[in-house]
Amino acid sequence: MKKILISAATLLLAQYSFAQQSPLTLSGYIETYYTYDFNKPSNNQRPGFIYSHNRHNEVNLNLAFIKANYQTEQLRANLAVALGTYMTANYAAEPDVMKNAYEANAGVKLSKTANLWLDAGVFSSHIGFESAISKDCWVLTRNIVSENTPYFETGAKLSYTTDNQKFSATLLYLNGWQRIKRADGQSKPAGGLQLNFKASDKITFNYSNYLGYEGQNAVRTQRFYHNLYGVFQLSNQFGVTAGIDYGTQQIAKGSSEKKEVLAPVIIARYAFSPTWALAGRYEYYKDKQAMIITGTHPDGFKVNGYSLNIDYSPFKQALLRLEGKVYQGDQQFIRNNNPVDYNASITTSLAISF
Repeated sequence: MKKILISAATLLLAQYSFAQQSPLTLSGYIETYYTYDFNKPSNNQRPGFIYSHNRHNEVNLNLAFIKANYQTEQLRANLAVALGTYMTANYAAEPDVMKNAYEANAGVKLSKTANLWLDAGVFSSHIGFESAISKDCWVLTRNIVSENTPYFETGAKLSYTTDNQKFSATLLYLNGWQRIKRADGQSKPAGGLQLNFKASDKITFNYSNYLGYEGQNAVRTQRFYHNLYGVFQLSNQFGVTAGIDYGTQQIAKGSSEKKEVLAPVIIARYAFSPTWALAGRYEYYKDKQAMIITGTHPDGFKVNGYSLNIDYSPFKQALLRLEGKVYQGDQQFIRNNNPVDYNASITTSLAISF
């Protein structure tokens, strides 16, 4: 028995040592959720501008993935395969073989002395301060603006980071607005820029933009989108994130008239302890001429949003959350087949990372 225990301990130690030295790491994420929408949609599908946590009155899987990461001083690569209602909603336009490609990219360092990298493939969006991984966000559900800007992008990016990690700049060549496969009949690529500055350990500023075309070549219109936000960790317990998005798009090809989107958001979070936290959010989204979201009101889509959530993290890898949210917009929502001004919901989730 003593020999068996020694052999087992030696094997475990060898596996741990290999994991510590290997450039390849494996990780995973699972988030289950339940949402109750008080407008009680008959098909259990929440409003069309919601792509995460979008099923009513059912326990479901928002996002689950397994990820492999390879990292050396000169090379890096990521491959993650995923499923869930988030994937179903956001990858609906992609070919069957790519509908589960949460991440697939490779990169090479171009300089021996500078942090200059070239990456290509499918990667997370450079726009906004939220990601699809709810556990990494201050609030349980996503902002309207996060839901209606890209979660993922496909193309190539050239990125540079200073040695002190305070400033980074990224230049992107993209296949389009949240697309793996470029839209049929569209021959123009898209592009973007991201600038990130960490003024201190507690303050970060970010500016990102996107320039591309929507629609087939014969009728394509140009879209120019801007995202600006700041993260302010005012104390160890209290932080504020504030952002504003502004985008324009031609009304018609060759036209100087433009549609506009305006979307500010602010989130405040207070951590009572390492295990408990409270966060509140206010957001506003205005899209008068259906540049991105089609509204049911003659004046277009104009909605205020309010939410409050409480988090409990019994372990570093686990997070339990409860959130109440209210949207207010003139006749923007449906209840019993009639337009109404409000949409209220309660969402709870359990997320585990490993």
